[in-house]
Amino acid sequence: MADKTSFSELIQSGYATKGDSITLGTAMLNGETVENAYVKIPLKTLNRHGLIAGATGTGKTKTLQIIAENLSEKGIPVLLMDVKGDLSGIAEPGTPNAKIDERHKAIGFPYQPKRFPAEILSLSEQDGVRLRATVIEFGPVLLSRILDLSDTQSGIVSVIFKYCDDHKLPLLDLKDFKKILQYSTNEGKEQFAESYGRISTSSTGAILRKIVELEQQGGNLFFGEKSFDPQDLLRLDDNGMGYINIIRLTDIQDRPKLFSTFMLSLLAEIYATFPEQGDSGRPELVIFVDEAHLIFNEASKALLNQIESIVKLIRSKGVGLYFVTQNPTDVPDAVLSQLGLKIQHALRAFTAKDRKAIKLTAENYPVSSYYKTDEVLTALGIGEALVSALNEKGIPTPLAHTMLRAPMSRMDILSDDELKGLLQNSSLVPKYHQTIDRESAYEILTRKIEEANTQEAKEKSQKETASKQYPTSRTTSRSRKTANPWIKTFSSPTVIRSVLGILGKMMK
Repeated sequence: MADKTSFSELIQSGYATKGDSITLGTAMLNGETVENAYVKIPLKTLNRHGLIAGATGTGKTKTLQIIAENLSEKGIPVLLMDVKGDLSGIAEPGTPNAKIDERHKAIGFPYQPKRFPAEILSLSEQDGVRLRATVIEFGPVLLSRILDLSDTQSGIVSVIFKYCDDHKLPLLDLKDFKKILQYSTNEGKEQFAESYGRISTSSTGAILRKIVELEQQGGNLFFGEKSFDPQDLLRLDDNGMGYINIIRLTDIQDRPKLFSTFMLSLLAEIYATFPEQGDSGRPELVIFVDEAHLIFNEASKALLNQIESIVKLIRSKGVGLYFVTQNPTDVPDAVLSQLGLKIQHALRAFTAKDRKAIKLTAENYPVSSYYKTDEVLTALGIGEALVSALNEKGIPTPLAHTMLRAPMSRMDILSDDELKGLLQNSSLVPKYHQTIDRESAYEILTRKIEEANTQEAKEKSQKETASKQYPTSRTTSRSRKTANPWIKTFSSPTVIRSVLGILGKMMK
């Protein structure tokens, strides 16, 4: 039996914080909570990214909800990816019950129901703040990586962007991009060849097929105006609480291309527009990516490299990224190595492959003299997790089997009426509700092609008219010959055959 006193001292010293922090729960030993052994995470290290993992039904979503609530309470805005549709209840207070009271009695502090300021966002036609971005905002490099293009095709995309920039052709939606691709190898091929080099129709055809694939996953809804301003994610309410922005993704679970497209564009825009934060002691924004395997499973190597780069760089902007998934192996090693906070819920060992994965997962956590990590991973109860974080000096904290506190907000979804009321009171829904389709590359090029076709038809008509009014000398000479009756007679087929017959007899 391990010594509770020494364990309590280890946890208290390992998770002690001088600055502000959030409390996840209380550490456990031998299946029981240990008094005053609170597991606290410094706000200062929450931009070092993190992982929340565990099998289905072990409490990952509630852990996400707990962290989001605590951040909001500290005045830090949050962005949540709600793939399963069960996070909207954050906008309403939770309901105490016997199980929650028992849990908090064991943890060592009372349960306090509370609602939090929430904003509902949408990538599709669902109700909520519409999230959009223009093609030009993506840029040629990011767009090429999302479409998984070859080097040659990526070069063509760069040329297309350069042409549009030189000729003041706004690339706003996929319709614009498709039009300029077609124009580059048809009506405008000579102009392109002269200034930018000839473009292969086979290459543009391959790019168009990739765009059609993206359109089929809803890309035509995402690309366009009005573009979403990432600064709108940083709002605080009148009480100084950070808004919890919830993106409803329930209808795009089978469209990973759209999901990853949005994520990369948002992270790239945040990195480009947010100022360097330095050592401010707290993050500016924390983003939770639920069902993170949707991004990584379908990602190309180029796309994974882009994600890895953003994860490494965006921390300096005061942004924390937290991936929520079933197994840590769902996250590439290059990304996993960047994650400072790891919250591991129970894993199930049904097969030999599962047992091997559990042993591998256990090796990702600090060695502990109080736990056999691989055994604890399969014995964790619902709402319990192994936690390893970074202290204020960036040193990993001791491994803690933690009983997590209950969410303060509702652990269920909003009713239709509650959701409607939340959207009606939103200040962002009217701002992004309307779809803007101003004149862009598609309209400009279509008009240019129509004008060229009209001019060509006009010139052709003028030539035909001139040809009828002023016949050529050759035509006139032929007409005069035909008008002479003697010429007409002797040039007839009958006379010619007769003459040839006479000549034939004379030769005999």
